Amino acid sequence: MTDYRKQFWLGVRDLLPLVSGVLPFGLITGATGVSLGMTPEMVMGMTVLFFAGSAQLAAYSLIQDNAPFVIILLTAVVINLRFVIYSATFAPLLGPLKKRYRFPLAYMLSDQVYGLCSMPDQQQKTDSERLWYLTGVSISMALSWILSVILGVAIGASIPAHWSLEFTIPLAFLAMLVTTISNRLLFFVAIISGSCAIAFQLLPYNAGFILAVTAGVSCGLFIPELFKKRSNKHG
Repeated sequence: MTDYRKQFWLGVRDLLPLVSGVLPFGLITGATGVSLGMTPEMVMGMTVLFFAGSAQLAAYSLIQDNAPFVIILLTAVVINLRFVIYSATFAPLLGPLKKRYRFPLAYMLSDQVYGLCSMPDQQQKTDSERLWYLTGVSISMALSWILSVILGVAIGASIPAHWSLEFTIPLAFLAMLVTTISNRLLFFVAIISGSCAIAFQLLPYNAGFILAVTAGVSCGLFIPELFKKRSNKHG
């Protein structure tokens, strides 16, 4: 097997264990959209447009609350701000590619793709190896997500309530959160943003979430400066 094929299928193989978390998320996303009265075409249209389950579910919630379009749009943008950081990570790798290759790979970027492709062992590979690994992870992730939402649409609101699939969503995000807290700064960011999310959860139109994200980003920007000043003071 040629090296690029090896890297491609390695990416597919590494993504497969994560499908167990993607599947219930997609089922809930598809079924919730149908239960809100959306047509299958509308649900799949949102799925393809957003390609971000958390933003799509947040939009569902706001639509159900008859929130203004501006609030829905702002919430989706804030939730997806992390992709700006993800994109910056892969910009040197994808930048030299032709648009017909770069745009699809950028579109398929997700939390799972970023998590697998930014691992230290991946950074030791050549650009060609990293690119084919990224392609394998991205395509398999995109297919898993879209197919799981289609299955959710097909099942619709008939999923029994006692299945309680909703608990898998916070667990999935909690698992991703724990793996990303690798230093003191990220720990402080998680504590502050999480505390704000709890404190402001009763604010209308998901405003508490937006405040929590703002607080977390601000924390990430200013705490390093405080550490630096403190170090210089004691130095």
